[in-house]
Amino acid sequence: MITAIDHVQLAAPPGSEPRLRAYYTGVLGMTEIPKPSALAARGGCWFAAGAVRLHLGIERDFRPAGKAHPGLRVTGIEAYAARLAARGAALTWDDLLPGHRRFYCEDPVGNRLEFLEPL
Repeated sequence: MITAIDHVQLAAPPGSEPRLRAYYTGVLGMTEIPKPSALAARGGCWFAAGAVRLHLGIERDFRPAGKAHPGLRVTGIEAYAARLAARGAALTWDDLLPGHRRFYCEDPVGNRLEFLEPL
């Protein structure tokens, strides 16, 4: 039986690791976690915040998905949005999900990210 999501994998182009590290740690406030040595040779990087795990894997013919995205639950969404905006992230607020406050932004390689907080 499925009990939880272990991680979400997003794709990224070759050579983008420095930009991803700067964004996911410096802008989003996540912590980089080491990849197992057997996987590190493939490139990419892994990040965590509490129980949330995001893996960024390298894809040669990378194209960001237009619709697919992780939905990341946050607390204090207004303050978190202000943090991201102050660090240069472009935010798009959306009020179409009843009972939630949410916004979208893109990471430096174009991956769509959703941040939401229940009301």
